[in-house]
Amino acid sequence: MESFKEKVKIVDTTLRDGEQTAGVVFSNEEKREIARLLDEAGVYQIEAGIPAMKGDEKKAIEDIVNDNHKASILGWCRAVTEDVQDAIDCGLDAVCVSIPVSDIHIEKKLGKDRAWVHEVIARTVNFAKSHGLYVSCNAEDASRARMEDLIIFTRIAKNSGADRLRFCDTLGILSPSATEEKIKTLIHEVGLPIEVHAHNDFGMATANTIAGFKAGAEFLSVTVNGLGERAGNAALEEVVMALKYVEGQPVSVDISKLRALSNFVAKASGREIPVNKPIVGKNIFTHEAGIQVDGLAKDPQTYEAFHPSEIGGVRQILIGKHSGKGALQMKFSEFGIDLDDNLAEILLTLVREKAVECKRHLFDKELMYLYYQNMHGMGK
Repeated sequence: MESFKEKVKIVDTTLRDGEQTAGVVFSNEEKREIARLLDEAGVYQIEAGIPAMKGDEKKAIEDIVNDNHKASILGWCRAVTEDVQDAIDCGLDAVCVSIPVSDIHIEKKLGKDRAWVHEVIARTVNFAKSHGLYVSCNAEDASRARMEDLIIFTRIAKNSGADRLRFCDTLGILSPSATEEKIKTLIHEVGLPIEVHAHNDFGMATANTIAGFKAGAEFLSVTVNGLGERAGNAALEEVVMALKYVEGQPVSVDISKLRALSNFVAKASGREIPVNKPIVGKNIFTHEAGIQVDGLAKDPQTYEAFHPSEIGGVRQILIGKHSGKGALQMKFSEFGIDLDDNLAEILLTLVREKAVECKRHLFDKELMYLYYQNMHGMGK
């Protein structure tokens, strides 16, 4: 793998952590198509699944590897040499070796101690490296581990040959400031490249991922549409666009490919995209309020952070309770009708009444009905 120089590297785990969303299962062909779309979009690394599951999972991973993508293909493994061997059998070039690092996970889930964790992670990383694999060492529940323990763990991983540490905020409990502080400390104390893997339980996965980037993390873990266990993971489309427009960071991902990718994953997962979903939601370029529509008419940048076409979207003006006269005239101009001010005022009153009655915006045919009804009433 090339070393990180200028561009942050996006690691997508839709096919592994995303599929762990309760009730979501991708067919093998869907997994291959998602991998193809991710690769086409320019994602740096694709976490294709869990080779140790064998059966259809292993076959899907092998097929993705054989599709010869430009992206690195990574498999998720427990810190068990047999899991790594399954990854090797699939022809993968990289593995994510995972083990808990917090007291509650080590003691309650595993029934082990830190000495055992250190021994196992060193042995498994060594085994993977001896077979020429790139190794991301997955520190599960890192956000709840004491920093001194996490530093020791990271040093052991580094000394065993790990190429990076995946810092997992497994329960999504961190704030952006805490994330930034922890990542900065790890980089300063150990110097191993860091990947941020954030969950969204408190709605901060994207913000925490960006905070990790600002702290020096070179790899950002994401899923398409923010799929993932419980409240999901940091969303690919949100992280990429925040990097570009909030942080001013060059991105290697082709933004024009994101909507098609998002739509395909939504269909394959059976999880519709919420209308208010950032970046790819239907409402991101839909406007109704009169003050916003007026601003857009004068300059789209007044109420749009980026042009709809960049993400494959289309601006839509809705007419409803909060619309103004100018919006109504603009809408009717789309129908080839030039509304004079007098008729626009009359129609606007009727539009607002109808919108309250229906509890929604008005459809085009309803607007046209009001128009012809009042044209007739005015003798036009």
